Amino acid sequence: MAIAPPGRGRNSVRLRRYNERLLLQVLRRSGEASKADLARRTHLTSTAIGSIIQSLEESDLIVYTGRRTEGQRGQPATLIDLNPKGAFGIGVRLDRDSIETALLDFGGQILARRVHDRILPSPDETLELVRKDIDEVLKAITPEERERLTGIGVAQPFNLGAWLRELNIAQPEFRAWDEVDFAFELGEATGLPVFSENDGNAAAIAELFYGCGREFDDFIYLFLGPVIGCGIALNGDCLRGVTGNAGDVAVMPVPPGKLASAQAPSGKWELLLSRASLNALARHLRYHGAEVASHADLERHIRAHHPAVEEWVEDCIDALTPALRSALCILDVPVVVLDADVDGGLLDLLQRQLAASLAETAPEARGVPDLVRGSFGSDAGAVGAASLPMFFSFSPRAEILRNQGKSMEEMRDAD
Repeated sequence: MAIAPPGRGRNSVRLRRYNERLLLQVLRRSGEASKADLARRTHLTSTAIGSIIQSLEESDLIVYTGRRTEGQRGQPATLIDLNPKGAFGIGVRLDRDSIETALLDFGGQILARRVHDRILPSPDETLELVRKDIDEVLKAITPEERERLTGIGVAQPFNLGAWLRELNIAQPEFRAWDEVDFAFELGEATGLPVFSENDGNAAAIAELFYGCGREFDDFIYLFLGPVIGCGIALNGDCLRGVTGNAGDVAVMPVPPGKLASAQAPSGKWELLLSRASLNALARHLRYHGAEVASHADLERHIRAHHPAVEEWVEDCIDALTPALRSALCILDVPVVVLDADVDGGLLDLLQRQLAASLAETAPEARGVPDLVRGSFGSDAGAVGAASLPMFFSFSPRAEILRNQGKSMEEMRDAD
């Protein structure tokens, strides 16, 4: 009997796993399809497609939805789609002023959530609160469905204890967060695999997996929350960098703002987050006597066309344009996805003014990227966090073809 060279068997397993995930991605992007459709879109043989479909059906990841009759000759084609109940992910979004836990199904729908609008407490108190919230959201699925839980995703700003001056926050408890591995502690408390990313990357992954990634593989993702977040999608994967901070536009240096509410600069430069953030918008509204105690208050002032909102938008775009233009020069991506924690017309206003400003500053022989509205709005954090275990379990990322590290499946097999 011939013996396969070392590594060939493992590479074959990785290739099959990649092809399974590729097929799932096609279904996620296009919806229901026949075997012939899948073979054409994945460039796999009909035999390979048949084998993969059988495996995915046994894992409850796909369902048969009916038969295609229109335009068909001969036997109607059987149609296949993702099974929304085939997998589930839990997402935990932590921010300086909120905690959110959500349960997401394989189709990208939020099934249950728990939200606490409060200043982020100590890591120990947060761990206990989140653990209880996880127990609560899991009540939305059956014990059998819980066996299909892929894990927990944690999305939070890195360096929570930093930049408090720029954010007008005096909360020394945040410093403790820079000394704790919350994802590890949560894994120990729940016994589930935990995947951790900064909130910008997590929201970009949600767009890749369930949103704009159905159409685009390469984009810069900007999310306007209390602090501006960013993620970078290249070749259908999220660019992380050495420390996971790739795309951290919030700390790009910009000139100090010119608004009357702007803080006195500490030097020649300020950070982008001090001008392009909902925190900066709230500060400017309060300076003009407006009451801002919540996102609902912000949205109310936006809908009412408060003059301070227009002033802040102009200052925000003035700071954001050179930062984004610099990123585009380096990354050369054709699309910018823009989303926010609030709307009320704010996204349309930002999108129009940013497109005009980018066009004015476009270098010779360079154009303006397509500006696309994000898919999730205020749900981006929760969906992003809950997408993490699903993305790493079911996305056809190139890493699973490399002989570096272990996939989730391999770690489970080893157990």
